Amino acid sequence: GVIYTVNEKLVRGLDYYNRTVFEWVTDSLGAQGTVCAGGRYDGLVEQLGGKATPAVGFAMGLERLVLMLQALECVGDIRRSADVYLAAMGDKASIQAPIIAAKLRAEVPGLRIMVHAGGGNFKKQLKRADKSDALVALIIGEDELAQGVVTVKYLRERKEQVTLKLEQIKTLLAELVNS
Repeated sequence: GVIYTVNEKLVRGLDYYNRTVFEWVTDSLGAQGTVCAGGRYDGLVEQLGGKATPAVGFAMGLERLVLMLQALECVGDIRRSADVYLAAMGDKASIQAPIIAAKLRAEVPGLRIMVHAGGGNFKKQLKRADKSDALVALIIGEDELAQGVVTVKYLRERKEQVTLKLEQIKTLLAELVNS
């Protein structure tokens, strides 16, 4: 079972809770020990114009959960957020970038690809790519789209940037994911 302590004085800061409220806390994070909190809110749906619906909900801090799991040595270091950062130059490339990313994810199991979604100039995109901790940046622009190629810029290795056909990219990315 789950070990718990009843605290008659526990109050959540939202008025719509009734009866039960709860917090999941840990002492492994110091003063910011609440990882998850919530409660019962039977009247909320009705207050919003719906039918009376009993409900329970919660919010969880994902960052705190990861920090707690690391502090308790339940998980090792969390891997980088993405293997690949996809940067797009121009409107057409920006529209195609999520489509290309979806195809690559479907064809390369385990690939974590981050797509730049903010416009902005190309130099800023490459700075974000570097900060993302990705291994490579895939660069697509109008010319690359027309030729069916992608430029690969290595972010963590001293390798020359290369331009490859989309089919060749899949092989390269599979090697990255499996290394």
